[in-house]
Amino acid sequence: MGPHDLLIHIAGFLAPAAFLALALPSAGWLALPSTRGRMPWWAQAVLVFVASAAVLAAGLWWFGRDGKMATYGATALAAASLQWLAVRAWR
Repeated sequence: MGPHDLLIHIAGFLAPAAFLALALPSAGWLALPSTRGRMPWWAQAVLVFVASAAVLAAGLWWFGRDGKMATYGATALAAASLQWLAVRAWR
């Protein structure tokens, strides 16, 4: 596998994390206007991306392959939980 193929595989592997990192802070900003000033949008996106990528990597390690629905479900749960904590939505 050449470097170009490796880059394509890594981008495909991290695509769900990137999507959640962009979608969750944006949706939270639109749906919960009272939480806008608590943490900057970009900081929320970075936190969600790192957590999602870590869960995807853990799923790859645990199952031995990527693309399992259990991993995607755990990624969505971890990302949503972290977003909820980041904006302190319980208040």
